[in-house]
Amino acid sequence: MEAATRDLKIFSGSAHEEFAREICSTLGVPLAERKAFRFSDGEIGIALGESVRGADAFVIQPTCQPVNENLMELLIIVDALRRASAARINVVVPYFGYARQDRKARSREPITAKLVANLIEHAGADRVVTADLHAGQIQGFFDIPLDHLTGIPLLATHFKRILRKQAQEGRVVVVSPDIGGVVRARKFAELIHADLAIVDKRRSYDVANKSEVMEIIGEVEGKTAILVDDIIDTAGSIVNAANAIVANGAEHVYACAVHGVLSGPAIERVQNSPFVEMVVTDTVPLSEEKKIPKITTLSMAPLFAEAIRRIHLDHSISILFQPKPRRRQG
Repeated sequence: MEAATRDLKIFSGSAHEEFAREICSTLGVPLAERKAFRFSDGEIGIALGESVRGADAFVIQPTCQPVNENLMELLIIVDALRRASAARINVVVPYFGYARQDRKARSREPITAKLVANLIEHAGADRVVTADLHAGQIQGFFDIPLDHLTGIPLLATHFKRILRKQAQEGRVVVVSPDIGGVVRARKFAELIHADLAIVDKRRSYDVANKSEVMEIIGEVEGKTAILVDDIIDTAGSIVNAANAIVANGAEHVYACAVHGVLSGPAIERVQNSPFVEMVVTDTVPLSEEKKIPKITTLSMAPLFAEAIRRIHLDHSISILFQPKPRRRQG
């Protein structure tokens, strides 16, 4: 069946329905009906409220907290779509949970990111759309097409606007909070035409989410520093990095990440941190108690909407990964 004749059906799980509704609003299509319920023993139940036979179905569900609940609901929706004869099932996972368990760091550890990829495939997904995976090699964990979007240009555009004068004067430095994030930070620095620095730290594996900052590689003294990461979870690492940057003479410190998980003590840490502003996107929903003045949220729904539109029409989405051409001056 040709793309133009397939119905477009967009379903949302319970994790982030607001994000799904914004995508639908951008595309000018209604959010498809589905009912979620619980059996008395806690099992998740799903009922699709409309026919999907022969349709191009998209399921929008970040596997954020509560991770296992949201993952299981996603798998159940995909299974329901498969059994209801959807022509294509496209899984849209703005935030891919378990992505940090992408390798064996120690003996006898699982590779849970690969397990999750297997579960999504075997449930019946034909395609996956996600953003800023913690480790790029996770794309290879899938044997179905995976479109890997990025929110880095969106974040960079925000800082180009608010720090334009400092950047023109060469007083902005982009900082990677660890060695592993250098490629991401370098791309961000190129987008805003700033210098690059790195926080060299030694991570302690005795306690989860704990790390020790060692030293700063690069010049931050007298500059405005922007810490760039893919995920901010408990905020311990990025706040420690900010404190180290300030101790090394930075005038102002900002932080940004695509995925603002912000679990546990994160909000308290951010509130008491030296950050002028922390910027995240809406791939993970922020509860009301997490919406503090220091945190700014940018929407990635338009980017995901355009990806969905192009996939539905069988158009290339490679243009979404290409940097916009620079405007000529004068």
